[in-house]
Amino acid sequence: MPANKKHLTPSFHQRFAKITAGFIGGYFITSSLFMVLALYTDRAVMLVTLRFAGFILWGALMIIPFLFRNGWKAWGLYLAAILLFSSILYFAKIESPELLPI
Repeated sequence: MPANKKHLTPSFHQRFAKITAGFIGGYFITSSLFMVLALYTDRAVMLVTLRFAGFILWGALMIIPFLFRNGWKAWGLYLAAILLFSSILYFAKIESPELLPI
């Protein structure tokens, strides 16, 4: 049974934005979140946690953009989260370089 046409996204750009936000944005949010968590906890524990909980989080973050009407708003929200986690990493490295081995 095919899907009802009124529930499908008619624009190619919106579909593209939602799919890329889910795959690419979700991956970057997941990895940057776990890097921030690794700053304040044991790195080995965070690596094991990333292997299992990271996949679940990434799967959930792939679904969330499809709940938005506008895919570009989902990208905006995801970019804001990525910038937040990345800035935490950046300023943590400036404040105390011994936290990050990189």
